[in-house]
Amino acid sequence: MILGLDISTSITGYTILDCHNKIIRQSAWDMRNKNKFKTIFDKAEYIKDDLLFIKAQFPIENICIEQPFMFFNSGGSSAKTMAILQRFNGIISWICYDIFKKEPNYLTASRARKLCGIDIKRGQKAKQVVIKWLVENEEDFKIEYTPKGNPKPKYYDIADSIVIAKAGYYLFEEGKKLTCYHKDIKDENNKKSIKKNDKRRA
Repeated sequence: MILGLDISTSITGYTILDCHNKIIRQSAWDMRNKNKFKTIFDKAEYIKDDLLFIKAQFPIENICIEQPFMFFNSGGSSAKTMAILQRFNGIISWICYDIFKKEPNYLTASRARKLCGIDIKRGQKAKQVVIKWLVENEEDFKIEYTPKGNPKPKYYDIADSIVIAKAGYYLFEEGKKLTCYHKDIKDENNKKSIKKNDKRRA
C-alpha cells in the first residue's frame, strides 16, 4: 500500500492506495485552529497520533510526499512561510520514517501531475484543474462543496495527496518492470555463460 501526503501547516491531505491503485482512504488533518495548534510541534503531534493509527490498520509499503517549493515566484509564499513549511515537511517526514521504517519518496507537484496525465495550461489554476480531473476520472474521489458551490478547503489538499500517491504508484510499477527486465537479461546471460562453459568442458 502507498501513503501519499500533501504536507501543509494549515491542512495536510493524505491518501492510502492499495496494490491495484485504488483509493482505500482519503482524508485531511485540519490544523487551522490557532488556539488548539499553537506551534508546528502541536500539529506534528496531532498528525503523528493518526499515523500510528494508520500503521495499525494498513500495511504501508511506500510513502510519497509532495516536495515543497524550493524557489520564489511572483505572488507566492514569503521566505518565512517557505522556511516554516520546509521545517514542518522535515518533521513529518521523520515521523513517517520513524513509524513505518520506510524512507519517504519526494515528488514535485508538476512531476506528479504529469505522471497522472494531468495537463495544466498556462493561466490555469493548478488546484482547480486537479479537482476537476479527479471528479471526471476518479470514481473513488469523494468531495463536498460549500453552499456557494466551491470545494471545501480540505479537498484541495486531499486531491493533491491523491495525485502524489498515484504518481508514486506509477513510478513503483515502472520500477518493478525495470527490475524484472534487468533480471531477465541477467538470467539470460547466465544461461549463455553456462552453455559456453559446458561446451568448453565437453
